[in-house]
Amino acid sequence: GEDAEAEAETGLQVLYDVLLDVTMLMAPFTPFITEYFYQELRKMQPSYKERENDGGSSNPVMAGKSDSVHFLPLPAYDESRLNEDAVKAMEALQAIVELGRNAREKRNISLRTPLKSVVVVLRNPSQVVIDGVTGPLKTYILSELNAWDFQVVSKENEHEWVKLSLTPDFKILGKKLGKNMKAAKATITGLTHDEAVAALEKGSLEVEGVAIDTKSEVVAKLSFSKEGEHWEATPSQEGDIVVAIDCTQDEAILTAGKSRELINHVQQLRKAAGLDLKDVVEVFFEEEEGITSTEDAVAMNVSLFETKFKGNVPLPKKFAPSWSVPLRSDNVEVGGSKVIVSICRPALAVKDGLNGSVGMFLSTVDPASVEAGATLSCTVDGTSCTAKEGEDFWVSSAAMVKDTKKVSWL
Repeated sequence: GEDAEAEAETGLQVLYDVLLDVTMLMAPFTPFITEYFYQELRKMQPSYKERENDGGSSNPVMAGKSDSVHFLPLPAYDESRLNEDAVKAMEALQAIVELGRNAREKRNISLRTPLKSVVVVLRNPSQVVIDGVTGPLKTYILSELNAWDFQVVSKENEHEWVKLSLTPDFKILGKKLGKNMKAAKATITGLTHDEAVAALEKGSLEVEGVAIDTKSEVVAKLSFSKEGEHWEATPSQEGDIVVAIDCTQDEAILTAGKSRELINHVQQLRKAAGLDLKDVVEVFFEEEEGITSTEDAVAMNVSLFETKFKGNVPLPKKFAPSWSVPLRSDNVEVGGSKVIVSICRPALAVKDGLNGSVGMFLSTVDPASVEAGATLSCTVDGTSCTAKEGEDFWVSSAAMVKDTKKVSWL
């Protein structure tokens, strides 16, 4: 997004502070490893330059200046920095993600396969929690559960999704009700969702002529009740949260899952090749004869690949220039099918029928040095030749395939 760089910087700053504080806290218990961490972390501190001329062993002790983590006092607890609202919202996020993953496991749905929707029912949530999980934390939930949509059910509509059940606390009510305990249990557990909600809101319930405190003498739990085989749900152990996932596996979901698999394989190849994030590559794949499942997946998720690979959408191997240089390749599985995936150094792609000598010249040109619409000149056997970008050649195979309509999906 627009604030990605600022958010990344904030995240790194917070991570640094946490690492430094934990290093100082753990120093008395793990002195050697924390000393190693400190020697690396101190270099980022403004006071690091004061270590010179024996400054690192003199007072005042400071993180960065001081030569050893064991010179530093333990970090002081600052209660003013504790954000209770953020803590509550993060606890809700953690519970939602854990329950959502448990629901996935029940249906054996891989995290690489997207979910159409995640629906959450929270019993008596604070407005802070609702604003948190439906606001700034929503993107994290969608990312962690690999879902397309997320919603929190309102209190008015929760009866469509869950049933609130009450059960007596036998340790308390057994002594209070005596022989009437059996009848009381039948009455309490037989309440409908609306009756249970009303009893909790009222705070009391009369059973067999005895008033029962619904806040301390009964246990309330939510359970999923919505019909539909495509739903899978997991309640929290306390019964105050229910997370339901839409397990529909249509073509869009399946191809999105295959696309994530392909992206993962490409990332593994990039890592094996020792590439940095800024390094641009072209991706080509080769499927078994008669199988097009990977190409179909790419075709249905072009925008995803354009974002991930800076415009270089993965293409069938037949579209790779003959001079394309593979950096790494591997035989992998995508959606259960064998596929050879290759990452290659960026290379110019030329139109069909272009003079072979001109093509050989273009094969030596770095695509990064060519501007859109540029004209390149060369001399072949004493004859001057020109080639124009966008007509005779393109800066990538993806650009060539797109402009020349080699495939209908790009």
